[in-house]
Amino acid sequence: MQRRLLVSTLAVAVAAVLLLGVPLGFFVARQRTSEADEQVRHDATLIATGLQDRVDAGLPPDAAQMGRSLSDRYVIISQRGTGRVAVGTSPPPHDSITAHDSTRDFTVTVVADDSVVSNSVTGGLVITGSLVLLALAVAVGLAILQARRLARPLQELAGAADRLGSGDARPLGRRYGVPELDRVAEGLDGSAQRINDLLTAERDFAVDASHQLRTPLTALSMRLEEMVAAANYPDVVREEGAAALAQTERLAEVVGQLLGRARRNVSGAPTLASVDDIVAQQVVEWDPAFRRVSRKLEVIGEKGLYAYVTPGSAAQVIATLLDNALVHGSGTVTIRTSQTPRSVVIEVRDEGKGVPPELVPRIFERSVSGAPGGTGLGLSLARTVAAADGGQVVLVRPRPAVFALFLPHGVADGTDEPVVSGPA
Repeated sequence: MQRRLLVSTLAVAVAAVLLLGVPLGFFVARQRTSEADEQVRHDATLIATGLQDRVDAGLPPDAAQMGRSLSDRYVIISQRGTGRVAVGTSPPPHDSITAHDSTRDFTVTVVADDSVVSNSVTGGLVITGSLVLLALAVAVGLAILQARRLARPLQELAGAADRLGSGDARPLGRRYGVPELDRVAEGLDGSAQRINDLLTAERDFAVDASHQLRTPLTALSMRLEEMVAAANYPDVVREEGAAALAQTERLAEVVGQLLGRARRNVSGAPTLASVDDIVAQQVVEWDPAFRRVSRKLEVIGEKGLYAYVTPGSAAQVIATLLDNALVHGSGTVTIRTSQTPRSVVIEVRDEGKGVPPELVPRIFERSVSGAPGGTGLGLSLARTVAAADGGQVVLVRPRPAVFALFLPHGVADGTDEPVVSGPA
């Protein structure tokens, strides 16, 4: 690329210099020839005028002496009524320049060797040639600089495009002051940013999927452990097997929802669902986990409530809040159901130390966790899942922690303000 740019620029420069230099050399040659002719005429006039002035002043003309004043010329002086005087050596006729001048009494002919013209023309052509060579040198220097200025950005842009194609989405982050190249660089940077966004979304999806699958898998493993422990009790085995099957179905539903998010599709249309059934399902799933650590799980509040939710979404959010209470809280965990003019409210509260004050403003941000080693994804995902149905997850009270899930009675047309609950 750089070589082609250099050759093309040099070709243009050489053509321009030659188009200017050849006519300039021709003009210099003609000018120097004209100057030589004018000089010989001036010499003839000078001799003729000098002789006439001497005669007019009453002095002897001394033609020979006057002719010898032009040592490099052949001078012929003719005086009226006296004769003819020749001074110097006559050059060959075809290699000479001749000039004549006359006064009242004298006729002077000056003949000069045309080597004078040749030397003058040669000097002019040497100067012209030097200027041409200087122009070519400058053109070469500028061509090299321009080729580097254009070739290097093109090489960098090609390298950035190769990296982008291989999955390295680092932005180029450079501009070159050339509008066309800058537009290409901006296009590559925009593509790199979009690829980075896609890769980030893929990574987030993988992390979200692993986190969301952890809860049903944990519950499923606990159910299976209960089945193994109750192998001598067929009724218990059947009950635990049914619960394990329910966990498996829920796990399949969660996987379907996560794959739907990956495809940018909605995981289902909101339908009217019984809040009591959703809460009861979660109690069945999570009660063994709380009993295992000698903690209680209670349900209080209004009964017979219905809300419009996507199948499995509300259960997924409540499971996240229960898991959060199991891991980070202590004491009895209470699920309280109520309603506002616009929403059905499901609160999950525990008797632990609650959310640290410094985390309260950021508790729903990704990667923010109140325990060492926590992923900080559960509450963020819960809020995202709820928002997809027009619902909302809020921290009602930080200490002890009370989280509330607001679900719409119908298709939501607004957002409720969080209602601060009384003491647990």
